[in-house]
Amino acid sequence: MMEKAEGIILRVVDYGETNKIITIYTKEFGKLGLMARGAKKPKSRLASATQHLFYGQFLFSKGKNLGTLYQAETLDPLRQIKNDIFKLAHASYLVEIVDKLTEEQRPYPSLYHLLIKTLLAIEKGLNEEVLTAIFNVKMLSIAGIDATMDRCIHCGNTIGPFSFSISGGGYLCHDCQMVDEYAIPMTPATSRLLHLFKKITIDQVGSINLKQTTIDQINLILNTYFDQNSGLNLKSKKFLDQMHHLK
Repeated sequence: MMEKAEGIILRVVDYGETNKIITIYTKEFGKLGLMARGAKKPKSRLASATQHLFYGQFLFSKGKNLGTLYQAETLDPLRQIKNDIFKLAHASYLVEIVDKLTEEQRPYPSLYHLLIKTLLAIEKGLNEEVLTAIFNVKMLSIAGIDATMDRCIHCGNTIGPFSFSISGGGYLCHDCQMVDEYAIPMTPATSRLLHLFKKITIDQVGSINLKQTTIDQINLILNTYFDQNSGLNLKSKKFLDQMHHLK
């Protein structure tokens, strides 16, 4: 049975001399693996439609393990992302973390919309570091490691200053910071923004200009928290870290 779905390619693997296996994430069906026969041939109509980060409409049939891709038409070529190595590093990270945290054929429309809207916002020219941080905060619950970002995890105090407890999973107020000697101190701006990032939608994000020191502190907290609690090992994260060192 033929199916049609909007989606984005998360991963591409060469298969044999002429074929590719693509992993796409769709709104209707979740994550799917599809065989693209002959896609490695230069003159194949599937050659350009089976590239990493291809965003479009896919025509395919589902299978027990792998389905078959027949046709794909682009919805947005994402040229700004693909022509900017820093934007590309962030986009690659976003699709890999979705790939790692989702199961085959388990639709999650809100996650699909979050991914696509974040990528389109990066394409539009909004700050990719801020957008990736917002995305990371929202992915915590999906990864099963949600953190408390509106009050102290020890006493419930909602008044800062706060530090962030990696092992405790959230904020510690000034009076309770001795509970975790390794808690990371936060500026008031960082604690406010992390709380905001949890509530804000991508549609509400405008031209946010943050001090680099604030973004660096947010990234330190989120990266450390993911590294110690998620169990993920992302190749794109290493690439992203290398790009940050070049800035």
